[in-house]
Amino acid sequence: MKELYLLFVSAGSLGFLHTILGPDHYLPFIVLSKARRWSSNKTMWITFISGVGHVGSSILIGMIGIALGISLNKLEYLEAFRGEIVGWMLFAFGILYTFYGIYKYLKNSSHFHLPNYLLPKKIRGLQHLPTEEQKEDNTKLTPWILFLIFVFGPCEVLIPILIFPAYESSTFGMITVALIFGIATVLTMMLAVYLGHKGTSLIKFKKHEKYLHLFAGILILISASGILFWGL
Repeated sequence: MKELYLLFVSAGSLGFLHTILGPDHYLPFIVLSKARRWSSNKTMWITFISGVGHVGSSILIGMIGIALGISLNKLEYLEAFRGEIVGWMLFAFGILYTFYGIYKYLKNSSHFHLPNYLLPKKIRGLQHLPTEEQKEDNTKLTPWILFLIFVFGPCEVLIPILIFPAYESSTFGMITVALIFGIATVLTMMLAVYLGHKGTSLIKFKKHEKYLHLFAGILILISASGILFWGL
């Protein structure tokens, strides 16, 4: 029983550490929430759903693997393969979003405004109404892309270090360990994203708004490169 309690503590600790040490768990949400002007509630919901999908997929694979008697080596290989796939998925998304940022930059750079005193009285002030870039993005494609990427993303430490050892004690222990790890991971993701979202909201980007999408794409690329080439 003592070993099981130790696994419970390890599950919470590893859930926190593997999330906070992997910027891909929160950086994409922070930069996209700023670039696409998501509200705090929307950002938190997208993060929560993506986090649940991220952890849930590894838990499901681990439990199905145990039920079918699949060896730990094969499950570790599957998780490593999924990690490589999700790295390239995030990298491709970063490239596409960088090109989208370049398009938005060129599009916004072509806009200019006459001084207010040169405009007819009827349209004075209209140029200060919220533009497309100043409104919250309501498209559903970007959140779905993030969700799918995170569903494919494995929690490498979960199956070999936690689920398999806990299963040797009891099924209850395995389920409890998985839940503790999942809760710790999702809460850490949401906390990091919330702090990042609030932090960036304090920074004024009015003079640099046309760069936000490009900046977001580049940071996502860097995050994906960390997975693919630096083992983060």
